[in-house]
Amino acid sequence: MNYADQRREYISKEFDIKDTDKNPFTQFEKWFGEAMEIDPQDTNAFMLSTCSKEGKPSSRIMLLKGVDDKGFVFYTNYLGRKSKELIENPFASILFFFKELHRQIRIEGRIEKVTREESAEYFHSRPVESQVGAWASIQSSKIESRESLEKKFKDYDKEYEGKEVPLPDYWGGFRLIPDYFEFWQGRESRLHDRISYEKENDSWVQSRLSP
Repeated sequence: MNYADQRREYISKEFDIKDTDKNPFTQFEKWFGEAMEIDPQDTNAFMLSTCSKEGKPSSRIMLLKGVDDKGFVFYTNYLGRKSKELIENPFASILFFFKELHRQIRIEGRIEKVTREESAEYFHSRPVESQVGAWASIQSSKIESRESLEKKFKDYDKEYEGKEVPLPDYWGGFRLIPDYFEFWQGRESRLHDRISYEKENDSWVQSRLSP
């Protein structure tokens, strides 16, 4: 495989500051909605990048489960590596990639846990099998085998049969509170359009960035 030969040309219309909304949350909703119209499958998937207190980075794909006036919400097991890093170093970056539109949205900011009530509401909206799975998996821990995991799932499934599955203490949501947005539009000759929003006091300051 010759990785150096893997490339494509981006043919997209101009994206300028005059084309954007002054509020980056509104601009996000606009681009997200346009991506949904083209392909709604996994549009809410994003890459979450975290960093340990020693400065060692790690990334993984997550699913966006909410946007409010404070930030972007996702849910996970609080015992996994990502959660431990978010707790000890509460800053992160999330990246959305809308392939068909040749677009990326990068968002950086501070992390906080959502309330227990918010976590419970979302947890009980999930399929029952997913709720049981949260009990069966101590995320990122080493396990003996796939069979042992499935046995644990079956045991919890039997225990909670016909009952409401309780929210585990070690499971819930995080909210990324942005202080930086960047909207990237692929263009010809690698002269991409990049528009950033930086939080200054209570206002958002927009800039065009060199590609």
